Amino acid sequence: MSNITRYDPFNELVDDLFKGFLVRPMGYEQREAVAPRIKVDVAEKNGAYLVTAEGPGVKKEDIRVSVDGNQVTLEAEVKREREATQDERVLHIERAYGKATRSFTLPQELDEAKVEAKYRDGVLELTLPKKAAAARKQIAIQ
Repeated sequence: MSNITRYDPFNELVDDLFKGFLVRPMGYEQREAVAPRIKVDVAEKNGAYLVTAEGPGVKKEDIRVSVDGNQVTLEAEVKREREATQDERVLHIERAYGKATRSFTLPQELDEAKVEAKYRDGVLELTLPKKAAAARKQIAIQ
């Protein structure tokens, strides 16, 4: 059984839509944005798992991928490019900054030596080959 959680954008949309609506319709308050969430798609093809993960604003150097058996962990950090100056007042922040981690378990062990990762245009593509199952050994009875 996999440990992949279902992404539910409706709850986030409703929360964002009504947050502060009754208090302040414009909702312009300075608040820290929550840490970014890594969204993934997982597919299976030709004896490998194909994982596509979104990482908008993340530099390739700030991404870490680790594989342990059938457990995959993605870590990414979005760094704030600049801070507000003294004569500038921030009215609203929606872009998220900080470190994000996502772990999930796949149904079969992975061949860590053959894992491939590509990062282009904010999208991380992983090819995670399945480990070949050990052949059954017939035991001779004496």
